[in-house]
Amino acid sequence: MLRLLQKLLILLWRIWFYVLIIVPIIILLPFLLISVAKDSWYPYFFKMARLWARIILYGMGFWPEVKRLEKTEMGKSYMYIANHTSMTDIMLMLSSVRNPFVFVGKQELAKFPLFGYFYKQTCILVDRGDPKSRRAVFESAQNRLNQGLSICIFPEGGVPDDTSIVLDTFKDGAFRLAIDHQVPIVPMVFYDNKKRFSYEFFTGTPGLMRVKVLPFIQTKGLKAIDRKTVKEQAFKAIHAELLKDQAYAET
Repeated sequence: MLRLLQKLLILLWRIWFYVLIIVPIIILLPFLLISVAKDSWYPYFFKMARLWARIILYGMGFWPEVKRLEKTEMGKSYMYIANHTSMTDIMLMLSSVRNPFVFVGKQELAKFPLFGYFYKQTCILVDRGDPKSRRAVFESAQNRLNQGLSICIFPEGGVPDDTSIVLDTFKDGAFRLAIDHQVPIVPMVFYDNKKRFSYEFFTGTPGLMRVKVLPFIQTKGLKAIDRKTVKEQAFKAIHAELLKDQAYAET
């Protein structure tokens, strides 16, 4: 009986997550529609997106805590990367980063009602099975970087089906873009999102969501041939932090 009640509460809590996604969008709808009317107005949309993200996080009982080993400068472009384990990664990234950035994400999320419209209007969508789509991403990213915006990519390319995987293999896209455009890479570690709100439905708890911004990886002067080295450097930095935290949790 107790287990059944626990599952019911988690079910209601999970449904509340989707309510929190949609309701703020409905309330802010006129302002959101105006903010996506022109590319130059994107920073205003980004401010509302950060507000939306925080409503969801705090509404679900999550408390973000960000530790920065290096700080970004306003007005400068960056490539933000992080490990990917949860739907809340999007909200936590928005809440943690002050510089306006654009997500590079999979097309499937554009199917969500209402949220999908703004996702499609403001993000760079990629169909990973289509080479033409992957090439178009680089053109779109270049336009955004030229506008002074930053880019965010989860380099694992998706959430691993096997939840025991600490960090899945990184794909090249984020590192190729960062080198091509000579922008610093900002590695970020999301320690708790898998535990707080994983893709396993009847799991999760409110609580702390820790973020660590690691020292930046500079790309100035690097060339395409350096892509693999930079990718390995970023992977090792994030992976080491996750393993260290996992070892600490088990002691």
